[in-house]
Amino acid sequence: MKQTVDKLKAKIVEISRRLYQRGLVAGAGGNVSVRIPDSSCILVTPSGVCKGYLNLSDIIKVDLDGKIIEGRLKPTSETPMHTEIYKVRRDVNAVVHAHPPFSTGFACARVPLNSPIFPEVIAMIGEVAMVEYATPGTKELAMKVAEAARNHDALLLANHGTITLGASLEQAYQRTEVLEEFAKILLVSTLLGGPKPLSSEEVRRIRGLDAEKYRLEYVKHAD
Repeated sequence: MKQTVDKLKAKIVEISRRLYQRGLVAGAGGNVSVRIPDSSCILVTPSGVCKGYLNLSDIIKVDLDGKIIEGRLKPTSETPMHTEIYKVRRDVNAVVHAHPPFSTGFACARVPLNSPIFPEVIAMIGEVAMVEYATPGTKELAMKVAEAARNHDALLLANHGTITLGASLEQAYQRTEVLEEFAKILLVSTLLGGPKPLSSEEVRRIRGLDAEKYRLEYVKHAD
């Protein structure tokens, strides 16, 4: 078990660094968590520490009620948001909360990212939910997020940022990257006269036969 936990901690550190290096979080913003297999606990990033400079010893183990089991630092204030997601989605093993500039711009404008124009988003993410604003770190926000997460793998948090879910840390992270790319593409296509949506038939085709191809492409390096 210790070997597994150490491997997951190392992956959190890696994913956090990639988020920071790609400009998907800034400073101490954002947070990452992963479910520990065959356990009622998760590993989560600490509060107030830059994601680009985390160490394995910074990662905290908490139970699904948010109680600290192991760790020397305080867990992220958004821990309730993570734990509530794991409670409603037993298939989810990782959660990434970030502040990617373009996606967060849509969230702050409260403009949904829902145009069916980009096959990779249709296949890899599906519909993106818009979660009504609630104060960060509160139980109210955690419950709103959990409700939206029941049927979505990517969420826009109004005036806040994004959440992506995955069967692994790698998948959750890559969904954040793809969501941000989608936000850029949608913005540019809007400036160029408006996006041209794919047909309903093509969307169904992508969600069916092509979806598995995209999933395999993006999770082949999963944990």
